[in-house]
Amino acid sequence: MRLLVIEDDLETAAYLVKGLQESSYVVEHAATGPDGLKRAQTSSYDALIVDRMLPGLDGLSLVRKLRAEGNGTPVLFLTALADVDDRVTGLQNGGDDYLAKPFAFAELLARIEAIVRRRSAPAGEMRLRVADLEMNRLTRNVTRAGQHVDLQAREFRLLEYLMLHAGQTLTRAMLLEQVWGYHFDPQTNVIDVHMSRLRTKIDKHSAQPLIHTVRGTGYCLHAPTP
Repeated sequence: MRLLVIEDDLETAAYLVKGLQESSYVVEHAATGPDGLKRAQTSSYDALIVDRMLPGLDGLSLVRKLRAEGNGTPVLFLTALADVDDRVTGLQNGGDDYLAKPFAFAELLARIEAIVRRRSAPAGEMRLRVADLEMNRLTRNVTRAGQHVDLQAREFRLLEYLMLHAGQTLTRAMLLEQVWGYHFDPQTNVIDVHMSRLRTKIDKHSAQPLIHTVRGTGYCLHAPTP
């Protein structure tokens, strides 16, 4: 999943970005209200983590503007304003949840998963299936032909993106942006390395491979042709 952290305290922001990336999220950071608003308006995210007190444009106004424009991206307010009135105001102005600082990182992760599940993902999309390959996005369990497949966090994110777009050719640029959060080509073989590992785990023991190379373009995951 792709998250945007809008937080002006750089120490807090670095802690959030590092922790979320280690939890397999693709994370971007904006340090001001106007920058956060622009990113939220022009890019697609699964959720926003928004501080209330931001330079240039406060968090409440930012979220209120997004909602007025029809942007329904789930929002978690993460702020030092912790009174009941502050929490009510945040929720009444478009926030989906509210967490006061200081916070436990495990609770932050649980709340993010909850708002994404509640607002962004229809229940049916929590379980993905392509042929005999199945993924439970909630429990993060993957099986092929009923056999558990053990994946690292980045491999899980890569497979999730492939399964969400099964049958579509995904370019290297798309994979770099959506799975690694890169908006540039790092000129490395990072995609090939991860794809090779993923193929070994998914297709090695099956006579019908699901992951295919589209020469000169990228990759495609699709069910075997009857």
